[in-house]
Amino acid sequence: MGSQEVTSWQGRNVTVAGLGVSGVSAARALAGLGASVTVVDGGSSESHRERAAALEGEGISVRLDDAATLPDGTDLVVTSPGWKPDSPLFAAAAAAGVDVVGDVEIAWRLRGPDAAPWLGITGTNGKTTTTQMLASILTAAGLRTAAVGNIGTPIVDVVLEGDDAYDVLAVELSSYQLHWAPSLRAHSATVLNLAPDHLDWHGSMEAYAADKGRIYEGNQVACVYNAADKATEDLVRAADVEEGCRAIGFTLNAPAPSQLGVVDGILVDRAFVPDRQKQAQELAEISDVKPPAPHNIANALAAAALARAYGVPATAVRDGLRAFRPDAHRIEHVADVAEVAYVDDSKATNTHAAEASLAAYASIVWIAGGLAKGATFDELVTKSAKRLRGVVLIGADRALIREALARHAPEVPVVDLDRTDTGAMSEAVRQAARLAEPGDTVLMAPACASMDMFTNYNKRGDAFADAVRELGASA
Repeated sequence: MGSQEVTSWQGRNVTVAGLGVSGVSAARALAGLGASVTVVDGGSSESHRERAAALEGEGISVRLDDAATLPDGTDLVVTSPGWKPDSPLFAAAAAAGVDVVGDVEIAWRLRGPDAAPWLGITGTNGKTTTTQMLASILTAAGLRTAAVGNIGTPIVDVVLEGDDAYDVLAVELSSYQLHWAPSLRAHSATVLNLAPDHLDWHGSMEAYAADKGRIYEGNQVACVYNAADKATEDLVRAADVEEGCRAIGFTLNAPAPSQLGVVDGILVDRAFVPDRQKQAQELAEISDVKPPAPHNIANALAAAALARAYGVPATAVRDGLRAFRPDAHRIEHVADVAEVAYVDDSKATNTHAAEASLAAYASIVWIAGGLAKGATFDELVTKSAKRLRGVVLIGADRALIREALARHAPEVPVVDLDRTDTGAMSEAVRQAARLAEPGDTVLMAPACASMDMFTNYNKRGDAFADAVRELGASA
């Protein structure tokens, strides 16, 4: 970074909201640049006190047990992503005429004049997988890159490594982060899909979509949208972009000009070729995408579009997709037992993700349920009913799914497990095995959050995998 970026923080009084990973990262970065930093957090647990003590040892003030009062003299508030816009601290900041921004905004402001451009990824589902696919493709092209933002190393830390540390960054951005990042201007970006989620935070679907759409503002080369999700194209049309920036679609069908799509099992590009009307560049085969479920192929096409917008050759798309391995609990094949496949998609924590997962298999025994987060299940059940051999329901809000099944798939057998103890998942898998026939898939795609029974979706997925292995051992 040049001296201008460093000196601009000297003497500023910055309040950082939240003692989480991003908050601690921002606090340390700004203190290191000469700001006077105070961190506020409503918690006071042992882990809070440990983190507070570490920061105070570095000269950073920390105030626990009070997340509402704006410290005197504050001229900027930096928030962690999860803090709601209507938080009392932000109301106090607004009353005092003090701006509120997020850690992504701080990272963007800290970039030097020769910093690596950002390729941005957001959407209701598939963000992490697409970001990691993109990083794999960029790496295959010989570029220095990292998957950052809403995953991995805090983006402030990555930016502070300096302008010459990376060639380009693959940046996953949540709606929360985009809400608090008004200055962000990506090289190219995508909104993968839009479905109701986090509406308690944003207040409405319109506000949620608008925050997602911020990722397109100021794009320089390509705004990548989902041709099957008109809402994403509408966001592109509404965006104020750089002159010459193009709208690039991705589709699971044969692509039109200025789109990437699929032809005879081949991922092809009709956007970044010399003659879009007559030419298509082969990029990879569907078999290069793991797993080759329809929504994951869409993720691969979006990643490929961003990479191609950055100038990556077709061979790097193929090599990057072949090298990529998805994280655990994302349509992960656990085992085959008695000619039935058992698949863990515990990451499907909302109806949109579960719908995509269910669409990947022809005959399914579905394990579902948990915390619904205000979701309804009629549309999901209606679209998936013909694929269901049976359903096993678990979790606090399973009645909502049971009632939707009764309305829209009354012929499908349902097992309703009224238990939340540690053996509940083993029982769910046993009941699913009883309903399944050879050639079926037992799919855990809960369409709900996990915290009613498990610490997180990872623990839920682990419990499912353990139960499948128990089943296999007893078969």
